[in-house]
Amino acid sequence: MNYQLSRRYFLRSSAAIALAQLLGGCGGGEEIAQILLLENSIPSQSIKDFRKSLTKNSKIEFKPQIHILQIFNSLYALQDYKKPEQKIINAVDKILNQAEVFPSLATLGDAWLSIAIKQNLIQPLSSKSLLNWQKLPKIWQKLVRRNPEGDLADDGAIYGAPYRWGSTIIAYRRDKLEPLNIKVKDWQDLWLPELRDRISLLDSPREVIGLTLKKLGYSYNLDNLNIVGNLKTELLALQKQAKLYSSDHYLEPLVLGDTWAAVAWSTDILPLLKRYPEIEFVIPQSGTSLWADLWVKPRLPQALLVSDSGDKSNQTKIVEEWIDYCWQPRTVKQISLFTDGISPILATLPPQEIPQDLQDNVFVNSAILNSDKSEFLLPLKPETEQQYRNLWLKVRKSNQVEAKS
Repeated sequence: MNYQLSRRYFLRSSAAIALAQLLGGCGGGEEIAQILLLENSIPSQSIKDFRKSLTKNSKIEFKPQIHILQIFNSLYALQDYKKPEQKIINAVDKILNQAEVFPSLATLGDAWLSIAIKQNLIQPLSSKSLLNWQKLPKIWQKLVRRNPEGDLADDGAIYGAPYRWGSTIIAYRRDKLEPLNIKVKDWQDLWLPELRDRISLLDSPREVIGLTLKKLGYSYNLDNLNIVGNLKTELLALQKQAKLYSSDHYLEPLVLGDTWAAVAWSTDILPLLKRYPEIEFVIPQSGTSLWADLWVKPRLPQALLVSDSGDKSNQTKIVEEWIDYCWQPRTVKQISLFTDGISPILATLPPQEIPQDLQDNVFVNSAILNSDKSEFLLPLKPETEQQYRNLWLKVRKSNQVEAKS
């Protein structure tokens, strides 16, 4: 999912809590491959099938997390880990009959990849050990090849294994808009006067400034905002349309009818459609932002690398098998059918092998999503990041001033 970052999140207190939640155990001190994954991002049947394929000596633990932020904080906290004295370990083991378990693999969104690399939280994967790497379309291979600074690099190391994707969309209340003869088709429709104070926007500079750039004919990844003379004016006008900014609680107002439209991530909206038929969505015609969920390999702290003499080769083998398993046709179809994302491998399967439900899937068939109009939110240069921060602060500050006046 395309979760946006804020360094304010990365407090050591929350990281310490995340590490405490992260540490699990398996009886007898056996080596175990632990995988941190986003809740509901992998069908339970896929996990069961994978377990059956393992040998008796292979131990694996899947730990679902509600938000990618939890996973990131766990990886962050891991770097501060200090090996307890042996007498303490022995005492704890005797009481609990458990050994500490650390993640061998974890889920991150592509928007988190750059900062995870910069902070040395993850390490590269080996394409030679991933049998199905070459099945991945080139656009996805390019997305995860990065240099040590986290920037795209054609000859960079592979820092992630994409296993599903989605996009940003516009969700709306059909029952509210039809009586007004409003048809939402593109970003520009968010500026309609009838929608003033009736829109929820994601609390994300990249998404909100990005969609405004798309409205004006520019890329989400424009590297100089200063060339767009009317950008601030357009953002201020959009702000008057917004009832709220939120990345977590924007659906409730839409369900209640307090807002009539919402900029939303596809994985949030799709589960609502069956329960609330009055809610529909559209993929903006001028293009939108894409996101990907990736498997990444955590970098273990030096304390573990130096003092832990356990054999990690079997854990590495299991997680490599798991990544390849997620790229196999059967799992590809399960992920695409039974989660709210689409596997990037699906596009490579012969049409006759794709289930009818997926052939009719709007995301699979969307000419917009499969064109250059839609883009991943790529890492920005430091000076461009500063432009985003400055513009976002000015726009949001103006809203606070208006509210007081």
